[in-house]
Amino acid sequence: MAKNLIIVESPTKARTITKYLGRGYTVMASVGHVKDLPTSKLGVDLENDFEPQYVTIKGKSKVLSEIKKKAEEADKVFLAPDPDREGEAIAWHLEQELLGKSKKKKQEGKIFRVLFNEITQSAIKRALQSPGEIDMNLVNAQQARRVLDRIVGYQGSQLLWNKVRRGLSMGRVQSVAMRLICEREAEREAFRAEEYWSITALLAGTNPPSFEAKLHSIDGGEASIENAEQAGRIVGEVQGKTFVVQSIERREKKRNPVAPFITSRLQQEASRKLHFSPKKTMTLAQQLYEGIEIGAEGATGLITYMRTDSPRISNEAMADAREVIQSRFGAEYLPATPNVYKTSKAAQEAHEAIRPTSAARDPESIRQYLEQDQYNLYKLIWNRFIASQMVPAILDVTRIDSSPLGTTARYIFRSTGTVVKFPGHTIVYMEGVDKEAPSQKPKADQEADDDERQLPALSEGERLRLVEQEAQTVPGLLSKQHFTQPPPRYNEALLIKELEEKGIGRPSTYAAIISTIQDRKYVEKTEGRLVPTETGKTVNDFLLKGFPQLINVDFTSQLEEQLDAVEEGNKQWVAAVRDFYAP
Repeated sequence: MAKNLIIVESPTKARTITKYLGRGYTVMASVGHVKDLPTSKLGVDLENDFEPQYVTIKGKSKVLSEIKKKAEEADKVFLAPDPDREGEAIAWHLEQELLGKSKKKKQEGKIFRVLFNEITQSAIKRALQSPGEIDMNLVNAQQARRVLDRIVGYQGSQLLWNKVRRGLSMGRVQSVAMRLICEREAEREAFRAEEYWSITALLAGTNPPSFEAKLHSIDGGEASIENAEQAGRIVGEVQGKTFVVQSIERREKKRNPVAPFITSRLQQEASRKLHFSPKKTMTLAQQLYEGIEIGAEGATGLITYMRTDSPRISNEAMADAREVIQSRFGAEYLPATPNVYKTSKAAQEAHEAIRPTSAARDPESIRQYLEQDQYNLYKLIWNRFIASQMVPAILDVTRIDSSPLGTTARYIFRSTGTVVKFPGHTIVYMEGVDKEAPSQKPKADQEADDDERQLPALSEGERLRLVEQEAQTVPGLLSKQHFTQPPPRYNEALLIKELEEKGIGRPSTYAAIISTIQDRKYVEKTEGRLVPTETGKTVNDFLLKGFPQLINVDFTSQLEEQLDAVEEGNKQWVAAVRDFYAP
């Protein structure tokens, strides 16, 4: 019988894969990277094209020795770390170790690279049937990032020790994230609140229910009320008046489903809905990806690979989801053709979105096998995936403008209501939102039309009366003082969104960026918000004065694009590093 060796990076992943393969396969784990730059020195030859001086990571010599021994006994060796830059680098280092100074084994067709986005029997068998080679473009992109991060981190930290104080450290991308947080804090400190007022009428017509209408315009212009005196004057003029319906506008609105998760969106939603840190989200997602013991099924990979920037779904997964929707929700929830979502220019097309490996495996059916946090995250992923392949929600939106009779100025009070006509995808999933207090006075045309409240049946020209209620300024009217709020501090979801929009970091780095600046005590979390510490501000000020380009947002974004170009084979990695580094 042929003897085959499969090498992955995780023991859990190894156990799950072993279940799917016959006796002819041995699966071993490297337990992450086996080689890296040394911790005791720079480890990069700045005079010789930035050549990295890799060493075996402490504690990995025994692992490598065992892998080499099994590889010698095997007919074929399949390198199967994760399908991304880090995984490709692990595979490359393993290949270099197994080949040694001779390329003979490779020429004999003994060592192969295999890729799969999910740990299922079909995906693994497909990968083994069509093995390939190491993608050196991916390796070089990882190598460029690692070298850049080491140069910045090692040399920058030494400067911080000398110029600020010992024990401080810095990182290339983390320092830019710190800058964003510090700049937001400075904006908050410089902010001066502005007073404004709103006036709301409680109105009733012939048919119930009564409804609220907010002052929208005065004599055709914006209803800008700056102080109590202005508000009191308007209330005094309007109180006791009969209102008349000036116009009624009805329209149908579609609320489309959102794409299945990519890494950044998963981290944002898990932060909003589950209050998970990005690091916790990725740890749990890795557990779901690598395999959970599911009763008689044994170790089972429950989701696809969790580091991705592509919302693409395979045809098989689409068909899987459509079958579930048809059987559980009915044909009216199923679009005529599958929903396809746009992929960003930089996204890796080989990757899929984060989705369940089987749509038929709904959260409740496996709940007993999952820890609570695992269940909550799996449910979030399953719901979003199923909803992404459903029809839009249909909403009836009504806007009523009414005005008081017998006033010197023409006041328009507006009420907007939304009724769900057909829930569509929202029966399964609604995307979370970050609700923030306004930093500017709301504009009249910023009225939300998604308030899910039902308005009474009215007709144009119908008379309305003010309805008395507790806490009103005068019967039927409530004037309320407001103040604009400073720009909100970032929470983890908002910071990831900002980093993504500015092109800083990539799916594999967001969680590390945010956890690192907290671990270094440059940022602390207060009531769920990221607040720079005095140490963080000191480091940021030092870098702004001494190395403004290093923490320039645009420069960092351009460098990410350079690394993407290396990955695509359009730029040499040494050239990318040289463009950044000027000794």
